[in-house]
Amino acid sequence: MHQKTQTAGPSASKDVVVAMLFISLLFFILGFATWLNGSLIPFLKIVCDLNNFQALWVTFAFYIAYTLMALPSAAVLSRIGYKNGMTAGLGVMAVGAILFIPAAKSSYYGLFLLALFTLATGMTLMQTAINPYIVCIGSRESAAMRISVMGLFNKGAGIIVPLVFSAVILSGMDKYSDAALAALDEAGRMALRSELSARLVFPYAVMAAGLLVFMLIIHFSSLPELKEENEAQSEAVTKYGVLQFPQLVLGALALFAYVGVEVIAGDTIGLYGHQLGVQNFAVLTSYTMGFMVLGYLLGVVAIPKFMSQKAALLLSAVSGIAFTVGVALSSATDSSLAQMLLGWAGVPVVPNTVMFLALLGFANALVWPSIWPLALEGLGKYTASGSALLIMGIAGGALLPMLYGRFADVSNSQSAYWVMLPCYLLILFYALKGHKIRSWK
Repeated sequence: MHQKTQTAGPSASKDVVVAMLFISLLFFILGFATWLNGSLIPFLKIVCDLNNFQALWVTFAFYIAYTLMALPSAAVLSRIGYKNGMTAGLGVMAVGAILFIPAAKSSYYGLFLLALFTLATGMTLMQTAINPYIVCIGSRESAAMRISVMGLFNKGAGIIVPLVFSAVILSGMDKYSDAALAALDEAGRMALRSELSARLVFPYAVMAAGLLVFMLIIHFSSLPELKEENEAQSEAVTKYGVLQFPQLVLGALALFAYVGVEVIAGDTIGLYGHQLGVQNFAVLTSYTMGFMVLGYLLGVVAIPKFMSQKAALLLSAVSGIAFTVGVALSSATDSSLAQMLLGWAGVPVVPNTVMFLALLGFANALVWPSIWPLALEGLGKYTASGSALLIMGIAGGALLPMLYGRFADVSNSQSAYWVMLPCYLLILFYALKGHKIRSWK
């Protein structure tokens, strides 16, 4: 199935609004499932007795599904359409949530990883459908603005999830501290970890039920289907498929780097804060997501009226480089930066190095919305396949956090964040030159 680029004229404006309402709901669901990982990692580190590298297999199992299942998802969409693809994606996500129940009862790490992979498989099908959908449902010039609106829902969920997880799952965690566990014999430690693991059963049962309800809502909704593309394509493009488009391939590489640093900033901050002695470490992902929401608000207001999609990407790359240097070099004890930025809000302050890690949320916010329309520009009937290639770039979220975890174990957690610097340099290259390249010759 191919796409037709739709414009938001007088007759289409209502369809665009309706579509954005339903898609925003799906982006919230995706954000809820995605940013739960940031709280889940330190939790499973305790439950399954893991080191940093082992704990970050959570991100690997989750994000590698995007690479392995992106092309199959595109094939599914070509057969059943985008709306049915969204419905099917929610159903597969529900299966993944159900798998968490036996995983929690057994405390077996491999089963947790299988549940995460299944959950992410459903999300891959959803992402492959909804990202090109939101790009093509209106004008290309305002695509980054629409994706920024969707990002508000996605990252808004990222603010809420750690707070809910902390309130529902992490109450009374002193009982499960390293010191408390060390004071017990092996049988006592296993019993205590099993007791902690069992706390996941009810929340994931509720999540599974909620996903099934949303599946029915989308299935019976009035969400319009995208129609076939009728633009002519050259013989060369037909011969080489999506690999003929440098702006797409380089965009997928830039997304690989971006998702890697986004996951590092969002999913390791709780682990890092815990190691630095930050209290209530499970809510730290909310700090990163809060700054991402500010970045998305900037995109909604400024793109395309005051800032182009290219300029937004350039700003993101430069600020990402600056904040990465801040994470790696700033104090792990002084909290003056957090006091300056967050003291007025009355929230717990954190060391400067953790604050810079949270600020990467702001730097990262507009990368995804900017790369998608730039990378899909001119693809015509290859838009769906191009979307699948971009989704495969999400593998960065599987591999780069693992690299960070390895460096953190062999050196130290703070210096390991230098792994993000080349990623932002690649994004900078795409912002300055990569998106303009139209031929490999």
